Amino acid sequence: MKGFLEDANYSIGLLDEGATLADVIDNCIYEHTHSGKRAFYVGDLGKLVKKNTQWQNVMAPIKPFYPVRCNSAPGVLEILGTLGVGFACSSKSEMALVQDLGISPENMIYINPCKQASQIKYAAKAGINIMTCDNDIELKKIARNHPNAKLLLHIATEDITADEEMNMKFGTTLKNCRHLMECAKELGVQIVGVKFHVSGSCKELQTYIHAISDARCVFDMAEEFGFKMNMLDIGGGFTGSDLQLEEVNHVIRPLLDVYFPKESGVNVIAEPGCYYVSSAFTLAVNIIAKKTVEYDKLLPSGVEQTRNDDEPVFTYYINDGVYGSFASKLSEKLNTIPEVHKKYKEDEPLFASSLWGPSCDELDQIVENCLLPELSVGDWLIFDNMGSGTLGEQSTFNDYQRPLIYYMMSFSDWDEMQDAGIASDTLMKNFFFVPSCIQLSPEDRFSTAA
Repeated sequence: MKGFLEDANYSIGLLDEGATLADVIDNCIYEHTHSGKRAFYVGDLGKLVKKNTQWQNVMAPIKPFYPVRCNSAPGVLEILGTLGVGFACSSKSEMALVQDLGISPENMIYINPCKQASQIKYAAKAGINIMTCDNDIELKKIARNHPNAKLLLHIATEDITADEEMNMKFGTTLKNCRHLMECAKELGVQIVGVKFHVSGSCKELQTYIHAISDARCVFDMAEEFGFKMNMLDIGGGFTGSDLQLEEVNHVIRPLLDVYFPKESGVNVIAEPGCYYVSSAFTLAVNIIAKKTVEYDKLLPSGVEQTRNDDEPVFTYYINDGVYGSFASKLSEKLNTIPEVHKKYKEDEPLFASSLWGPSCDELDQIVENCLLPELSVGDWLIFDNMGSGTLGEQSTFNDYQRPLIYYMMSFSDWDEMQDAGIASDTLMKNFFFVPSCIQLSPEDRFSTAA
């Protein structure tokens, strides 16, 4: 049942109807408590199947191209490849990962806005022709290293209501698109479409309307230069919420029907990453150290102290942090709260607490302030919705081990894949049966599921 991030040989626990995600986590914690308390993920790959079905029901015929950097775990990539999803790659290593799955180059795009010349050459050799570009320097670099490149002009979108400011913004202006087309003509580079991206933090769906309208202007501009445009990439920013997906579709569908109707021959694609994987992975971490701190040092600045001075305040250190699974915490807010694994009484007192990673670095803070019962070294905490931005290349800071991954899927999701005829023989070799954990003692569970 174990699978390492760097190990393409993995297995998927096929759970009968009596087994649950909580049972799998309990089993894994029991095993790790006795064999070495290492952080681990439990990935429900059946959720990828459900998300893909939902996408087809709501967003079809827009084809999803999954951004590999979002989560490059082998089980994720193989399931998505089997489902017919395309892949958006940002590096040579990501392109190689997808190639190893036997994915056709036509189902891959190279989306890094700042490409290394050596990696452009790698894409050319691999036959990965579609890539994005937003400036003339990048255009010239592509022209020198990839004669068969087909470019999507990455245009900027404006979101004045976004909660978070971007330190670096990619995408070119409509005015500069004309200049880029002139350069492309001179260099003999093909421009085949447009890309834009709306951040998942954007609360104003009108941004999509402006972006699609701008894309139509670029398409019209391309006709003047003789470019035959046939692709529109509406980017990512899909949070995984059913409501958000419906809302986005409600906004963009009428505009796409008018500006890019089926008879236009324009293929519309998107880059849903978080949408597919965020809710599919749960992370379990172990408390490796604990200390009592002064309350006023724990409070965020500007927060008034309201507690009794006699109450203890705890700082806990866990065996994973921002140099590992919580890397996204350095650039964005954590969208999940810790859950205590051990059972505790409803009336048990809660104490102000903070959570830190194992590096002892001042940046390695995971949760600044939360209320938890008093915990001990060796206790476990559970974080839901940890599938996005957590399972790519990770630091080996202080030689801490990367978390293990335990993959699972329910029989009903497995049957859905079988019925749809999308379960390849290669993928099926990775499955094994796990009987209902509820009916077994802890010792029996692990002799069965190991």
